[in-house]
Amino acid sequence: MIAGLAPAGSRPLRVGIVCPYSFDVPGGVQFHVRDLAEALIDRGHSVSVLAPADEDTPIPEYMTSVGRAVPVRYNGSVARLAFGPMTAARVRRWLEAGQFDVLHLHEPATPSLSMLALWIADGPVVATFHSSLVRSRSLQLAYPLVRQSLEKIGARIAVSEDARRTLVEHLGGDAVVIPNGVYVDAFAGARPDPRWVGTPEAPTVVFLGRLDEPRKGLPVLLEAVPEVRRAFPGVRVLVAGRGDTGPAEVRELLGDDADAVEFLGGISDEEKAQLLASADVYCAPQTGGESFGIVLVEAMSAGTAVLASDLGAFRRVLDDGQAGALFRTGDPADLARVLVGLLGDARGRARVAAAGEAAVARYDWSTVTHQVLTVYEMAVEGSAAPVGEDPTSLRGARTALRRLRGDDS
Repeated sequence: MIAGLAPAGSRPLRVGIVCPYSFDVPGGVQFHVRDLAEALIDRGHSVSVLAPADEDTPIPEYMTSVGRAVPVRYNGSVARLAFGPMTAARVRRWLEAGQFDVLHLHEPATPSLSMLALWIADGPVVATFHSSLVRSRSLQLAYPLVRQSLEKIGARIAVSEDARRTLVEHLGGDAVVIPNGVYVDAFAGARPDPRWVGTPEAPTVVFLGRLDEPRKGLPVLLEAVPEVRRAFPGVRVLVAGRGDTGPAEVRELLGDDADAVEFLGGISDEEKAQLLASADVYCAPQTGGESFGIVLVEAMSAGTAVLASDLGAFRRVLDDGQAGALFRTGDPADLARVLVGLLGDARGRARVAAAGEAAVARYDWSTVTHQVLTVYEMAVEGSAAPVGEDPTSLRGARTALRRLRGDDS
């Protein structure tokens, strides 16, 4: 339970959750929203999620789509966002139909659905902030658009201390830290797949992430492959995820050492759990822009030793190297050195994996959902009415849209 907060009440709530990013190419925020919604439903609450998605994108029945989104460069990657007057009208209809006890917005400073919902809605509003940025031109531009609306937020959540720091420095105010959740048992109970299980002579190292985002660090891992292969000629580096990087690019970079790298493409949630359970080491070579590290927790839950760059967010998840190994961010030579040490020490690797398994209980959705519900109850108790429409929202939205277009007339 969060220090200083009373236990969450037991009455069922009508919860509206808004995700700013499209489910066409889901990432960490989308998975967080999906899993939170399903955890709340399992506890007897009524949940509706609003998110962008193309017509042919399969979405669960509790989700409402506002239609397709537009790719926009944001926070070092490409985010698919939905914005504009037609989208705002859909948000308004969804809010009116939902009659929610509490509205939960994710990333409300991102120019997409959550920002629109924040302009339009009035009543008990909770916001979760995911991003971790040292300096953000995007947030600096967004702040004038949401400055007054931020006062509507009754309770703020940050998924990590890094995300909390970004909120405080760029938008002001503070937040309670509630981490991303993981269904620990789903990974702990995953069966290894013989295709991906290593041997002492041919260990397997796994990378998961979007392949064409430099901050995910795949080039750092690839540059370490020749050195690792000198110690373990049979090593297999299994790369799962979507993107333009493929065998041809790796062959050009590594030459004959490219034989150690296998591209698996996009994989399902079940396959991800099996892949993590099969690996000797999960490697997270990200170079920045990470506020948490959910895949680290998933690998730890699967009983796999984790090796990660020493970003602040990763250090905190790995208890400063007690629950996983760390290497200098962006340094392929140091990555290779630490990875070779892990692969060559089965007992040490098992100790790292066991420490990771012991550390993940605080991230299980059973714990995280209780903490989120506690925040919901605080927001609801502090409001005199359920979620409705802000009578000033139409004028405010029009003004903000003109600012976005650069028209201040």
